[in-house]
Amino acid sequence: MEKPILPAFLSVQGDTLSDDEKRLFEKYNPLGVCLFAYKCQNVKSRGQLKSLCKQIKEAIGRDDVLIAVDQEGGRVRRLCEPEFSPLARQADIKTIEQAKNHAYLASADLKDVGINVNFAPVLDVEYPKTSDALRGRCFSSQTIKVARLGKVMVDTYIKCGICPCIKHLPGHGRGENDPHLELPIVNANLEELQNDFYPFKALCNAPMGMVAHLVLAAVDDKNPATESKKVINDIIRKEIGFKGLLVSDAIMMNALKGSISERAKRVFDAGCEVICLGNSDLAENIELCTSGLVLSDDAHEKLNKISALCRNTVDFKNYATIQKRYCEMQKNIISYSHRYDATEVLNHLNKKQEV
Repeated sequence: MEKPILPAFLSVQGDTLSDDEKRLFEKYNPLGVCLFAYKCQNVKSRGQLKSLCKQIKEAIGRDDVLIAVDQEGGRVRRLCEPEFSPLARQADIKTIEQAKNHAYLASADLKDVGINVNFAPVLDVEYPKTSDALRGRCFSSQTIKVARLGKVMVDTYIKCGICPCIKHLPGHGRGENDPHLELPIVNANLEELQNDFYPFKALCNAPMGMVAHLVLAAVDDKNPATESKKVINDIIRKEIGFKGLLVSDAIMMNALKGSISERAKRVFDAGCEVICLGNSDLAENIELCTSGLVLSDDAHEKLNKISALCRNTVDFKNYATIQKRYCEMQKNIISYSHRYDATEVLNHLNKKQEV
């Protein structure tokens, strides 16, 4: 009898898998792992990362293990130069060619080390008061442009055998606060929110999508989208029509309250099919593993489809040529910095508080 799959992306504490983590992964059979670069220091070199991904897959022991990373570009990227290709922030990608080359280069690096899921592209529409956590990570304030460039990236990732994860459903651009620190509340009415929904509607057939920690007061004024059946069922599934695997944003963020197991249960019961734990310690991994959640049959079918697309192969023979062309066009690529890395800022602040 097959072991049930834990519907979660767990985290790893270092640049190699510890014996405790190997036993945990083998026992609880998680859907996969999300890797980070700062607190957990999962990424130190190309060779080390290849070895870590291999260890993760061997420990879990399934062919469909998903290893994910945030490789958007700009300040939010885990695989950095000089060993990996420079990647511009999404705000600096203006053309179809740039978007296609961006996803091609990211895919080549991810595929080479054994990563098969990219938590990208960002389909949020930018507004004048968009949170600093998201600013620069959006393609544009123009919905049609966001959808057009996002579709090119999604199609390219799939062709290259990398599962894209569009985010942050149903639209995070109006959020003025950083969910790593507090819960954003959006008071726009449903007519106004159509602008935010548009890019996600255009890409409703994407294989995976991430749900935001923010309140849409017009739909549910008490619960963040990740914990709201109304937002997930009525807006994300029905109005937007999203058909792919739904993953929560990292549940360790301060936008959510309660223990890890309490957060996970609320998010899962609301309709998120997979829990993303985030950049967490071993104790929080264990707590999520022992929460009793099991991947649903419907989500398992979606996982099978994702596993199939991850088998797509490209030889990436044009990598060097495309990288040169891309870098010539993107002259303003910023160096990676964790100073305000949107998926790690909370841990950075916590470290300061501990000193």
